[in-house]
Parts: sequence; structure tokens; C-alpha cells
Amino acid sequence: MFYRPESGHGLPHNPFNAIVTPRPIGWISSRDAEGRDNLAPYSFFNGVAYTPPQVMFASTGQKPDVDGTKDSVANIRETGVFCVNVVEYAARDAMNLSSATLPHGSDEFEHAGIEKAACDLIDCARVANAPANLECRVTQIVKIEGDVNYVVFGEVVGVHLRDDCIVDGRFDVTRYVPLSRLGYRDYTAVREVFEMVRPDD
Repeated sequence: MFYRPESGHGLPHNPFNAIVTPRPIGWISSRDAEGRDNLAPYSFFNGVAYTPPQVMFASTGQKPDVDGTKDSVANIRETGVFCVNVVEYAARDAMNLSSATLPHGSDEFEHAGIEKAACDLIDCARVANAPANLECRVTQIVKIEGDVNYVVFGEVVGVHLRDDCIVDGRFDVTRYVPLSRLGYRDYTAVREVFEMVRPDD
């Protein structure tokens, strides 16, 4: 099968998200200029650089009560900061609840019953018991092709690691089981890891 996205795929469901998998989930917390907290999951998310450490997430939709985007991007435009909260399998239901479309200014932490904690270096809340939290300062917000598509880049200025996830000096993902997004309504959990050494190491 071959198709041109501009012409359609002819399948009952769009296969694109199922092809680009698994995708880590950036559970993005932000705070607007009035001090109201927001929390939303984004599966177009990843790390993009080591030095300095940087991450990105993409917002590809809009809400009728926000000007041309979603709450996260609107808040980050106002404040210049956000936090990435790592999603573990045990938090899957809370993460899903936080994806609900709520009126602008609503607090998804409260809606989903998620405990929040203050970030150390930025004025933003974080998921209190997440395996890791990345406190970020925005470096760029880039408008890409499409009416409401934005990519937010941030420099990681502070890192929280949950103590039980550190084993023999390494951050051990098997201690918390990362949740990843697949296509359609599908997710997966990372329970098995293996090591490969590069030929030039």
C-alpha cells in the first residue's frame, strides 16, 4: 500500500500515529499569568539535545476558548516556563483524566486527583510523585505547517528524580515502568530493556 497524506489513506483510521511508535508522553504542567495551574499529556514529545539538555513537545490542536492553540502553549507564552512530568504505568488513569477538554483556567491536577508540588527553579507546579520532573525554560516556540501546529522547545534547568528509581547510580526505568503512546487508542508499558554497545565504543 502507498498513499499520499494529502489525498487520504482510505483506511478506517489514520495509520500515521501507529507508524511513529512508541512515543514517550510529555505530561506538561504549566501555569498562566494569573497563577492557575494546568496539566496535559502530549505524545509528540522528546529530548532533543544533551548540552545543554533540551526537550520539545508539539501541540497540534486548539480550544474554542483559547486563541488558536491549547492551554499549555497559551500559558507557556505568558510565563516562559513549563515542567515535563514523566508518566509511569501506575499513573495511566490519572494521565488520561488530565487529557479532558476543560474550560480555560481549570486545574487538571484537581480534576484528576493528582498531588502537586512546587518546582524549585521555575514558577510552576509539578506532579509530586512522578518518577522524574524536568523544569524547563522556553527557548523557542515555533509555528510549523498547519493552522494550529506549534513546537515548544525548552532548556532543562532543574531535574527531580524519585529516589526509588535510582539503582546503582543509574536511573532505572524498570523501577517505574514508563507509559508510551502507540497509534489509535493504544498504549504500551516498557517492562523489558536490553543493552547494545556501539561498534566504536
